[in-house]
Amino acid sequence: MKLKHFLVLSLLFLSQVFAAQIKNPVKFSYSVNPLPNNEYEAVLTATIDKNWKIYSKDLPPDSGIPTEMIVRSKQGIELIGGVVEVGKKHDEFSEAFGVQIVYYSDRALFKQKFRLKNNAAPATVTAEITYMTCDDRICLAPNTLEFDQTIKPTAAAGSSEEVEVPAEVTQTADSAITAAPEEAPVAASEIVTENKKDLKVATIDFQNPLTNCGTQAPQNSENFWTYLLLGFIGGLIALLTPCVFPMIPLTVSFFTKGTLNKSKGKRDAIIYGFFILLIFVLLSVPFHIIDGIAGNIFNQISTSVWLNVAFFIIFLFFAGSFFGYYDITLPSAIANRSSKAEDAGGIIGIFFMALTLVIVSFSCTGPILGSLLGSAVTGSADVPMLLTLALAGFGLSWAIVFGLLALFPQALQNLPKSGGWMNTVKVVLGFIELGLALKFLSKADLVSKTFFLKRELFIVLWILIAIGLVLYLFGKIRFPHDDKKPQISLTRTIIGFLGIGFIIYLVQGLIPGDRPKLQHLSGILPPINVSYLHNEEDGILGMHPSHDYFDAIELAKKENKPLLIDFTGYGCENCRKMEEFVWSEPDILPILQNDLVLASLYVDDKEALPENEQISIDMGNGQRKRIKTIGDKWSLFQQINFNNNSQPHYVLLMPDGKVINTPVSGYMSKEDFKAFLTCGIEYFKNSKSAE
Repeated sequence: MKLKHFLVLSLLFLSQVFAAQIKNPVKFSYSVNPLPNNEYEAVLTATIDKNWKIYSKDLPPDSGIPTEMIVRSKQGIELIGGVVEVGKKHDEFSEAFGVQIVYYSDRALFKQKFRLKNNAAPATVTAEITYMTCDDRICLAPNTLEFDQTIKPTAAAGSSEEVEVPAEVTQTADSAITAAPEEAPVAASEIVTENKKDLKVATIDFQNPLTNCGTQAPQNSENFWTYLLLGFIGGLIALLTPCVFPMIPLTVSFFTKGTLNKSKGKRDAIIYGFFILLIFVLLSVPFHIIDGIAGNIFNQISTSVWLNVAFFIIFLFFAGSFFGYYDITLPSAIANRSSKAEDAGGIIGIFFMALTLVIVSFSCTGPILGSLLGSAVTGSADVPMLLTLALAGFGLSWAIVFGLLALFPQALQNLPKSGGWMNTVKVVLGFIELGLALKFLSKADLVSKTFFLKRELFIVLWILIAIGLVLYLFGKIRFPHDDKKPQISLTRTIIGFLGIGFIIYLVQGLIPGDRPKLQHLSGILPPINVSYLHNEEDGILGMHPSHDYFDAIELAKKENKPLLIDFTGYGCENCRKMEEFVWSEPDILPILQNDLVLASLYVDDKEALPENEQISIDMGNGQRKRIKTIGDKWSLFQQINFNNNSQPHYVLLMPDGKVINTPVSGYMSKEDFKAFLTCGIEYFKNSKSAE
């Protein structure tokens, strides 16, 4: 085996090992702080790993699992008000749930004020926190932790000096939900053996599957490079507009012919390109400052009804500019001052030449930059970085073009001549702006829950815009700056036929069907439940999976089929995406319906377990995990048997309970999921025929 092959296999193996480990992206600390007037404040501080989030307590029904804090004491306390949350709140619309969700990242505090009923005696105050953790790919099972702290007030406490608060959390042996009064909490390390008959399945050994085919490589959910690429493409398109394109040969010729020292001219041209890049990057600096002052401002923008309506109007305004009805320009005084500063000469003069180019081209670049701004603001929580990368990509495309043409000026002769084609580029961009404007109107409609702009209406409007674009490209309609008799070039014809193809693609979304359509536009179109055709169906895509592992494995034995365990959750957004966009595929759904037994185990099911199945697990460091619901049971079942607590998480088992291939987690492509399924099913069929 070659060394590079060995390294690749080693990395794949290590990635699977690490992926299987139980994740703990949220760490909690607990304190009880004395307040005036014999009051106290219990504070749970959550430190959240990068790219992870926990939901707020203020979530709408039928969405994620809200964070819930409960404070109690056997000695008796009187709660003052409700739980108060402190942290960087993110507020956005979830297309998977169809509702507005609120969550926290990085750090969050949960506070509850209370009074002691007997302020003269020591009291142990318990704080219980129930929460759910998600990132872009997976959601972890809802977790419930308990923290104890003993406070020892002195007589007539009324100030912080009179109350002793131990620095360390003290652990009590109390368990309010044990199966019997005499039972003690079960240690986490002992849960496998103490509850083997209920939770640990002897035949399950996920570390030694029967085969290793169909495994999934880790996926990177970062979209930073996407915005850099989008910015770069936007910059290239802007170069083709009538505001910029005619200036390319003029500017490059100035540097290559304006001095007797040719090498100095080329060097200055490269510096000129660098300054263009720098200026565009500097445009994003104010957004970093704004983010530092008000961390949730961009999330407020992305979910504000009125601001999304404002973006809709602004994009319509941009479209009118591209169509040629008016120009969007900066005040002429700004351009004049920048142009005069060019006389300073040297590097400073070159900088102001670049600044002048950016300013005078604003009427064409402004709407394109505005589109990037709107996309970034409504697309991610890390808006400043996305804007910086998008603007850097935009400026980089200009810098490369000006720099390369300065180094190879003979290439100027191969550039197309200025003409009516540049106005065609602007008009095409105008139609694109109209389509993007509808996205902002849809967002406002969803957030306000008016649901006026339903999926089918959105598609019809896009079809009308696409028809307008096609008619324009074929010369059937004209705009103010078009030639009276436009020439229909080969390029216009090709783009026109592509537009017809796009119309045909959109029409599919208007045809009723058993599964979602237009999946390439998911995230842009309204969700499928905001539709004139939407009807709630029982089960999942017509299937009725079992919700109990032990029932499902018995059914697998009876039908002699492999068992697919789907660790899922009612509040798992990525689980819904898998069901909607992967399970529904025509080459996936029949496999799920016919070739295996499906068990969907909901780790956030709130139905209480029978009392004799309720236990309390000692997690150490003053923490106890309470197992009192069906969701708690399947969450613990997943952790014990598969050393994993993420959702969605998929496991294929033989009818005898042996793991067929390596389990997979998170949202994945159809190809990856199909490979995982077909691998396990083929192994099962081969083993059955060999018997």
